[in-house]
Amino acid sequence: MPTSRLTALIGTTLRQQRELRGLTQHALARLAGTDRSTVTRIEQGERAPTVAMLEKLLAALGLQLTVGVEPLDSEVDARIDELAVRSVAERIDAVGLDRMLDRLAELPHVLTGTTAALLQGAPVPVGDLEIAVAWRDAERFADWLERHYAQRWNPAWEEFGYLPTDPRDPGEHRWQVVGGVLRAGMCEELPEAIEVRHGDRSYRVVPLALVEATEPATAELLRRWRARLARTD
Repeated sequence: MPTSRLTALIGTTLRQQRELRGLTQHALARLAGTDRSTVTRIEQGERAPTVAMLEKLLAALGLQLTVGVEPLDSEVDARIDELAVRSVAERIDAVGLDRMLDRLAELPHVLTGTTAALLQGAPVPVGDLEIAVAWRDAERFADWLERHYAQRWNPAWEEFGYLPTDPRDPGEHRWQVVGGVLRAGMCEELPEAIEVRHGDRSYRVVPLALVEATEPATAELLRRWRARLARTD
C-alpha cells in the first residue's frame, strides 16, 4: 500500500475510534502525552505518525497496533471482478459460511466486516469470518472457543497458538477454530443489526453504511468495488 494511502487510512481509523469513544482531539492528545495539533494532522492525513506515537495514541483509546499485509491493488481488483460475476449463494458456499454459523448458533453475535458486506451483495474478498460479540458474553465465548479447539493468533510468531484463547486475556481477537478462522470485535453492546435472507436462511448483519463508517479496511474494499462499477457504467 503506498505511503499516502496508508497515512490516510491511519488518520481515518484514529478519528473513527476516537469519535466512537466520545473523545475530543484535545482529550486524546492529553491522554497520549502529545498536543492537539499532532492529533489533528494525523487524523487529516497530513502527517505519518511514528510507530511509537501511533502506539501511544491507540493505547490511550484502549487499542493496540497490529501489523498485516494484503494483496497488491491489481490482485484485489481482479478478485473483486471475479466475485462480481458469481451469485451471493455461490460466494456464501465458497467460504463455508453456513457451516461456521451453525457452530456459532449458541453464541449471541452479529456479523460484521467483509462477512456482512458479502451478505448484503458486495463482491468483496472474505478472509476471516468477522463477528461482533458483547463483553457480557465473554465467558460464553471463552467456553465456545475451548470446545472448538481454538488457537489464538500470535503476532509475535506470526502463527496461531502459544497464547491463552480466552478473549478476556490480552491478545488479538482472532482464532483458528474447526472450520476456519474467526475474528471478533469485542464491544460493550452489540451494534445495530438488520436481518437479510438468502435461500431459507436468515443472517443478522451490521448494515453496510455502519460497516463503512466504522471499519476502514472493509470500507476501502467497498470503495474499490464502487469505483470499478462506475467505470463500467
